[in-house]
Amino acid sequence: MIFIDNFIDRIGKFTSYLVLILAILVVYDSLNRYLFSGGNVALQELEWHLFDMIFLLGLSYALNSDDHVRVDIFYSRYTNKTKAIVNLISLIFLILPFVAIILYTSSNFIYLSFLQGEISSDPGGLCCRYVIKGFIFIGFALLGVQSISNIVKNFHMIRGDK
Repeated sequence: MIFIDNFIDRIGKFTSYLVLILAILVVYDSLNRYLFSGGNVALQELEWHLFDMIFLLGLSYALNSDDHVRVDIFYSRYTNKTKAIVNLISLIFLILPFVAIILYTSSNFIYLSFLQGEISSDPGGLCCRYVIKGFIFIGFALLGVQSISNIVKNFHMIRGDK
């Protein structure tokens, strides 16, 4: 499971570079639009695509680094064993079924986009819409793999293993 955690950590570091690239593009696009009255549809779509990639790739990283949203009112007072039980239940009964549904439904969505050669409906927009749609599958597959890693870790925590 250490391999999975390290891999997801590298994905998170890669995603941080995407955030930097996105910030640079937004600044460039804003300056171009407001100072020079210029605009580029493809650049704006690229910004949205980068944002999507950051969000989808960041899901597994947030779970790996335990930085995801949770109601900490009660959780923070639990013992480590109780936290592991809560984590195990939520991973098995909430996250993994949700991941399975997204993977199942998105695969056909992506495949049809690929077959149709889907492109942006805006003039001057980006081509190959299936690429960004493919990140739905990639992001949730990584979330599923990280969830399985966390299930194993929490199971070992409950058993008292190191």
